[in-house]
Amino acid sequence: MKLPCRMALAAATFSVLAAPASAEDLVFMLTNETGANLIEFYASPSNVDSWEEDILGVDVLGSGESARVTIADGREQCEYDLLMKFDDNDVLEDTTDLCDTGSYTIE
Repeated sequence: MKLPCRMALAAATFSVLAAPASAEDLVFMLTNETGANLIEFYASPSNVDSWEEDILGVDVLGSGESARVTIADGREQCEYDLLMKFDDNDVLEDTTDLCDTGSYTIE
């Protein structure tokens, strides 16, 4: 069951690749408004048939937390497939245009 966020939001930064910001970097706020910790987060361009690496790596995005995510892959892609895995064994998939919104909230 997903619960609305009522806690103060914490900020963290995660990057797909360690690279300085450039015009091709896709930057968005990721917010976890579920009742579980996000333990894996994958974002792959919709035109790619496999998942890219786990953006969180060893980090966790707790329930009620937000993080600034930078995808520094040099692509000009906006539509991404998202795969999210939680510590309660829930798995969600979605497709979204990250350029339009500048943010993505998991509910």
